Amino acid sequence: MTAEMWEERITACYAEHRGRTRDEAEMEYLKIAQDLDMYGVNYFLIRNKKGTGLLLGVDALGLHIYESDNRLTPKCSFPWNEIRNISYSDKEFTIKPVDKKTNVFKFNSSRLRVNKLILQLCIGNHDLFIRRRRVDSLEVQQMRSQAREERARKQVERQRLQREQQLRGDAERARDELKRRLIQLQDEAHMANDALLRSEQTADLLAEKAQIAEEEAKLLAQKAAEAETEMQRIKVTAIRGQEERRLMEQKMLEAEMLALKMAEESERRAKEAEQLKQDLQDARESERRAKHKLLEITSRTVYAGPGLQSDSMPRDLSFSRDNLSFDFKDTDMKRLSMEIEKEKVEYMEKSKHLQEQLNELKTEIESLKMKERETPLDIIHNQNAEQGTSKHSNFKKLTLQSTKSRVAFFEEL
Repeated sequence: MTAEMWEERITACYAEHRGRTRDEAEMEYLKIAQDLDMYGVNYFLIRNKKGTGLLLGVDALGLHIYESDNRLTPKCSFPWNEIRNISYSDKEFTIKPVDKKTNVFKFNSSRLRVNKLILQLCIGNHDLFIRRRRVDSLEVQQMRSQAREERARKQVERQRLQREQQLRGDAERARDELKRRLIQLQDEAHMANDALLRSEQTADLLAEKAQIAEEEAKLLAQKAAEAETEMQRIKVTAIRGQEERRLMEQKMLEAEMLALKMAEESERRAKEAEQLKQDLQDARESERRAKHKLLEITSRTVYAGPGLQSDSMPRDLSFSRDNLSFDFKDTDMKRLSMEIEKEKVEYMEKSKHLQEQLNELKTEIESLKMKERETPLDIIHNQNAEQGTSKHSNFKKLTLQSTKSRVAFFEEL
């Protein structure tokens, strides 16, 4: 996956799990990481009696023997409850099993300082192994109770904070909606005001046109009257001579035609004046409606929503300067495996959704992997995944054999 794809997936995952505390996030991360094959394992180069180069892995479950080129799948394992004593002398390390019938097995490390480090890791892991299975003291029980109460208090506080954030977000969204509505009403008011101005201008223009048409109609009527007077005068003087009468009749006919045309023009102008008066009335009616709408908009009120708001060395552990060693108590390894499986089942039930997301991410990563860039450990991991083997199932399978057979297998590697 590219850096941009990782950034996108991490951002989406962060947004989905928003609100978790840092401790909760770290705990969820460790619950997922603890199932990885190499989680919590410290590797050291060793050699058995035959001189074969191997890897010793030390973790919370016990000691594991790996091949030098495979750090994922151990060849044999020795849980802490099967180990009675560990000691070293110079570069030679000696391990005594709890079963006294089983032979002591030894291996060599590269340096003395490495032996000291291995012994310290064994002491620390065994101490945690014993402490985890020991009944808690009253003080520890009180501390656990106080921790539970503190977690419950933090949970309540976190829920209250989430409710407040939700209420604040709702209030902000309501405020934004009211602002948007106010802007919309203001725009409507501006549009209505503009429409009103346009209506007033149209009404003034129509009134001016109506006045002009009315004056033209009066002028035409006056011309028609003058034409009528001229016709009467022609009729009076028509008695003069026949030729004069003919000429007068011709003039009278022309005057009548002119008068008729004048009358038709006057009637047309009158109709046009009536039409302009009707348009003026319509414009005034539109102006009245626009004024009424503007008055309704300006009289509305905007509702505003409410404001927001360590322990010492274990008794069974002993070592001296000449022969540094310690003894372990025999504990029930099966109970350890059952507890681990039980915790894993409970965690899987509680975080089913998270597992689905992880599976989707794994599928996406697998689809984007480039075969030429796979390392030998990637190939081994893919083979284990295809076979359905995991860290805990492999450990359980290895410990089914007897300690004696495992020691013999180690020495023959």
